[in-house]
Amino acid sequence: MNSPILSELLSFLDSLPEPRIVMDADYRIVAANAAYLREFSGGTAVAGRFCYEVSHRFDVPCDQAGESCPLKLSLEAGASQRVLHLHHTPRGDEHVAVETMPIRDDKGRIAYFVETMRIVRQASSRPAAWGLVGRSPAFVAMLDKVLRVAPSDAAVSLLGETGTGKDLVAHAIHEASARAAGPFVAVDCAGMTETLFESELFGYEKGAFTGAAHRKQGLVEAASGGTLFLDEIGELPLTLQVKLLRLLETGTYRRVGGLEWLPADFRLITATHRDLRAMVQEESFRRDLYFRINTFPIHIPALHERAEDIPLLANSLLARVGRQCRRRFSPAALAWLAGRRFSGNIRELRNLIERATLLADGELIDIAHLDDPADAVPAAPPVSDDAFRLSEVVDLATLERRYLAWARSRPDGDPAALASRLGVSPRTLYRKLQTGRAG
Repeated sequence: MNSPILSELLSFLDSLPEPRIVMDADYRIVAANAAYLREFSGGTAVAGRFCYEVSHRFDVPCDQAGESCPLKLSLEAGASQRVLHLHHTPRGDEHVAVETMPIRDDKGRIAYFVETMRIVRQASSRPAAWGLVGRSPAFVAMLDKVLRVAPSDAAVSLLGETGTGKDLVAHAIHEASARAAGPFVAVDCAGMTETLFESELFGYEKGAFTGAAHRKQGLVEAASGGTLFLDEIGELPLTLQVKLLRLLETGTYRRVGGLEWLPADFRLITATHRDLRAMVQEESFRRDLYFRINTFPIHIPALHERAEDIPLLANSLLARVGRQCRRRFSPAALAWLAGRRFSGNIRELRNLIERATLLADGELIDIAHLDDPADAVPAAPPVSDDAFRLSEVVDLATLERRYLAWARSRPDGDPAALASRLGVSPRTLYRKLQTGRAG
């Protein structure tokens, strides 16, 4: 690609509102548009620097540091590729959806890559007073699926344990969709009777039954142009599953006591902690309804699957439930929370923190405010004899070297399995182990 064409490309990118950079195949930034400089570098020039240095503070490409590299994926596929990364910004680390597109020269060879960055507004990697919060691999994998399905109208099924925040994920999908300006209507399916289900979901006409003194709008109608969220759909009786299936298959409904079929216009999101596949086998959940609602399933990780997020979540929840804005946890309290198993997931964590804010008189929340002897849920298990321990504060490089040596020496320290559990590639683990031996 010659310079005049490159100049024309850069001029075009500079007029676009979304942050974009141009890179060569060696990961070096050729240029960045004004939006990128404003959002990601604080106005500091980035041309000539490596993309992984600017975005992650890495000294090697992302794929060599255990991350997915969109440039490498795009080069291998010869087409645009998307990944979700934690990018460094002037405001701190933020979740960023990255799309990398190859640019070819007049001979069809890839000469440059244009990378587009979109900051994810629906989730935070830092303590936040609202919305989704997390940065663990399990959380990022879930968030990536949320962002991929949100722009479509596909039915989404949120699957996970009770208390994992499925309602917040449903809100995030709605807010990232083309229906964000429309209503978000939530329906709790647990305990629904047939009469209540029909009147709540479809509404009723005046005089439809005793006490129906006026026409009532149903939740399907209220969700028009937006999202209908059916929570705990696994609790819906078979008789009501038939009525829901008819609504989804025909896209129409009729008010109780009405004659006119009305069009439905909503995006469906369902959630359950039940194993719907097992329920289908037991014939307690309709197979045809299961396939209708399960177009795009998303697993919502339990808190033990994202334990590294607990301190971040704890600080976020403290801001949400605390009566004093200066409240904070002691380091010991955060460590105690991080080592605890929460069977009730985020809901249990929130309840524990709210109780602590009522017990603490000052600004500092300590273990004594969190640990209740009457609490039936056990705290962290006792430390075993072969647990990883440090008797002194060491630098991070030494900490990593000692931890990897300990992990490798364990009976379940198979390199491939260990790399998976550490959330890095086998190549990255091998490099770190070799560096540790050399050191």
